[in-house]
Amino acid sequence: MLKKILRGFFTAIGFVIGFFVGNSLLKTQYLMMFKGNTLRTVSFLVFSTLLFGLILFLISPWINNLIIKVVDYIEKNMQKLTASEIIFGAGGAIIALIISSLIGSVLNTTLVGKIIFAILNIIMAVIGADIAVKKREDIMSFFMNLKKVSSNKDKKSKGSKAEPKVLDTSVIIDGRIFDICQTGFIEGTLIIPNFVLEELRHIADSSDGLKRNRGRRGLDILNKIQKELNIEVQIWEKDFPEIAEVDSKLLKLAQVLGGKVITNDYNLNKVAEFQGVPVLNINELANAIKPVVLPGEEMTIQVVKDGKESGQGIAYLDDGTMIVVEGGRKYMGEVIDVIVTSVLQTAAGRMIFAKQKDSI
Repeated sequence: MLKKILRGFFTAIGFVIGFFVGNSLLKTQYLMMFKGNTLRTVSFLVFSTLLFGLILFLISPWINNLIIKVVDYIEKNMQKLTASEIIFGAGGAIIALIISSLIGSVLNTTLVGKIIFAILNIIMAVIGADIAVKKREDIMSFFMNLKKVSSNKDKKSKGSKAEPKVLDTSVIIDGRIFDICQTGFIEGTLIIPNFVLEELRHIADSSDGLKRNRGRRGLDILNKIQKELNIEVQIWEKDFPEIAEVDSKLLKLAQVLGGKVITNDYNLNKVAEFQGVPVLNINELANAIKPVVLPGEEMTIQVVKDGKESGQGIAYLDDGTMIVVEGGRKYMGEVIDVIVTSVLQTAAGRMIFAKQKDSI
């Protein structure tokens, strides 16, 4: 439809150009023979008008393809931008149009200049309209967030409203998010995207028994969060069809809403940090709240298995922290008193080294 409209428009431009060109040629000394003869004058103007109209009609497909390629190129690059970037880009485009208007005042002095200026304005209008349609969801979400911020200005004395929290598939399946929300440490609205629900449903329908159980556990956790917790839960129905991966959609949604992603996925955490998206990592929280143990402290433990080195025994605290007991192998299965000698912080958590109290 757009191609037909543009082709008709360019043909009409050809008619106008042909008429003005023919009229200009009639005023030259080369076509003095046509002056004074109305039939010849009209015939020449009709011929000139039809000739230029036919020329632009024939070349309009190439002009249309050029315009479409320019629009597609700009659209593909604009899809990578957020709504705020588009708004600032629109501001820059307005400034550019003001400058082009000043330059256009020079072009408007000639017929060709007026035509070129008109075509440029039409192309810019088509490109702007197409981009606005493609990014309408991002722009609407951006203005909705601005509206929410303005409506909450009177509440600033009581503290700013918490950002929405977007839940990742892995953190829903993990289940600890329910306990954390139950304690009241998580504030703001929990956002559950529809594409995450779809991923959970596919996992729950998997032929693999382990995956199926994980998916069903995630759905059960969501039902418990909605029914048992006094926290606002919102299902985000919209999608980002131009983005294939769920993780990328999560980061995009967090950018659109101005919120944070809750996850326990290490790789997603790193990608989010690179893109500047705030992340709350459940595993980092678990490591942070483990009790602090200092060298010289005493504790009572039960040695449960052998260590990697000769004579070592392994024990665990209630939170899962591993304790390596020097010479503890001979106390396998026994409860003994030990004294901490050193504490090692690793990516997996804390590791405590200790010796039996009586051997020191």
